Amino acid sequence: MATEDNKQLLHLVFGGELEALDGTNFKDLDALDMVGIYPNYALAYNAWKSKAQSTVDNAHMRYFIVHIHRLMEPEEPK
Repeated sequence: MATEDNKQLLHLVFGGELEALDGTNFKDLDALDMVGIYPNYALAYNAWKSKAQSTVDNAHMRYFIVHIHRLMEPEEPK
């Protein structure tokens, strides 16, 4: 069972080729690169950085980190 100290904070890393440099619409949703799901931000960031650096020659390629844990347990409004 996860405690506050070792709670999984899941993050998804994915990317693909964008239609335009100033947007976030992908050219082909079937071609999205699902890099993986990671148990914390540090590991997700390392995966994101590696993928982003490997595609630096294609200006339309973008990779993103999604904070899945925030979607699974949204904060209560104060």
